[in-house]
Amino acid sequence: MRHNGHGVRSVDHLAYCSGMNDWNPGFKVVLSLGTLAICLAADRAVVSLAVIAVLAWLQNVRGGVRLSAYIGLLRAPLVFLLLGGLAVACDISRVPVGDWSLPLPGFYLCTDWDRARFACGLVLKALGAVSAMYLLALTTTACELVSVLHRVRLPSLLTELMYLTYRFIFVLLDTYGRMYDAAAARLGWRDFRTSCRSFGGTAANLLVVLRCRVPIPASSVPRSAHLFPGSAAHIRASPCSSSCACSQNWRRALPCLLRRFLP
Repeated sequence: MRHNGHGVRSVDHLAYCSGMNDWNPGFKVVLSLGTLAICLAADRAVVSLAVIAVLAWLQNVRGGVRLSAYIGLLRAPLVFLLLGGLAVACDISRVPVGDWSLPLPGFYLCTDWDRARFACGLVLKALGAVSAMYLLALTTTACELVSVLHRVRLPSLLTELMYLTYRFIFVLLDTYGRMYDAAAARLGWRDFRTSCRSFGGTAANLLVVLRCRVPIPASSVPRSAHLFPGSAAHIRASPCSSSCACSQNWRRALPCLLRRFLP
């Protein structure tokens, strides 16, 4: 299975194309949570390494995920965990203490064998927990997870909000991607100064375009908003041309939207 990228789209794609997609979603939830509980309760580096290795093998052999893609997905949490483990293992002192000390201007960075061993165990345990959650995320689609949560009697309001938020992420990414490509076509990212200006314009346009996707009650729109095309009221009245109107008139529509958000 070849798929480039390590973002939200890649995780969703891998979940739909996984070789374990036809497994019972309830079983996958129980398997992931059970593996997570074992990894946390055992509190041993050997168990954590075994969980990481077994889940990586399962994702590669049964799920069809390439090891390079799986390692790429683990890269961000691994960097975070390594930095956290380094902070746990090291201490700052004015005099050299412990088994190892690194002299720096004004202080020493010190550690000892016990702290280093504890930090390594903590990093491995956290990485095992992340691998257990990846087992669920890379094999179970959002709709299947919502159905499992419905079956365990989770309130419908929470599950529906979770699913809508998940889907809105892709709307946000698609809208930003279109704006990024439009700015790139106008050489909007050619240098640092132009990139800052393009980023500000893209962020403002993104706010207005996404806000236009939500219906605005007529009673909540200020009277001044009806005075110019591209305003919130004008966009609400003509949804078919909302994207064009927002992109052309965001500087005039933004104050009205800010007055709606701010008290």
